[in-house]
Amino acid sequence: MSSAFELTRNITIGQYLPTGSAVHFMDPRFKLAAFTILILAIAICETYLGNLLALLFCLTLFRLARIPLSYGISGVKPAVPFIIILAVLQLLFYGEVAAGGSVYFEYGFVRITSDSIRLVVVSAMRFVEVIFLSSVLTLSTSTTELTHGIERLLGPLQKVRFPVHAFALIITIAIRFVPTFAMEMEKMMKAQASRGAEFGTGEWWRIVKRTKDMFPLIIPLFNVALSRAEDLIL
Repeated sequence: MSSAFELTRNITIGQYLPTGSAVHFMDPRFKLAAFTILILAIAICETYLGNLLALLFCLTLFRLARIPLSYGISGVKPAVPFIIILAVLQLLFYGEVAAGGSVYFEYGFVRITSDSIRLVVVSAMRFVEVIFLSSVLTLSTSTTELTHGIERLLGPLQKVRFPVHAFALIITIAIRFVPTFAMEMEKMMKAQASRGAEFGTGEWWRIVKRTKDMFPLIIPLFNVALSRAEDLIL
């Protein structure tokens, strides 16, 4: 039950963990450029081997950055329900068979093929890889470095009067708001639980019940987000 309220432990994107590693001392422009290239490579790659190599590379980055792997894995936990729902939808509605493919199960509109299984596995690996890369980037780069890195990379766009500084600040604030919103949601969950609401009492696979439990938090969380956005504007 207590683990249901520890949301900030499972949010690694947007937090900074100074470990003094070589990755931390890299130029933020290089890290941002490498991050963009890796994300594009992951989006393009559709093979098991390619995504496996990308996953191993992500794990290596955690090692080089001296960030505990368990801390990185905890960042994947909030995305598990979404990954499961996406996998079920892909299995049910993606029934295409490419040349040389096989059909393993077919009943009505449900058609499970070798291509649908590959899509499910590759999509899940992509989600994990993107979360790992985003976690390593923000955990090894401070807010100031991230802002300056984005601003310097986009510096040439100033010639066409693109608001580079404002854009860099907006991106940085959006990233850093992720753990802030997790903290706010954690406070709301504790407040609701003190009034008799149930959070984290059901099994992890009961996604529908867990989703219904979160409905009372959606409107207050939106109010907090809008309030913080208004403060930033002012």
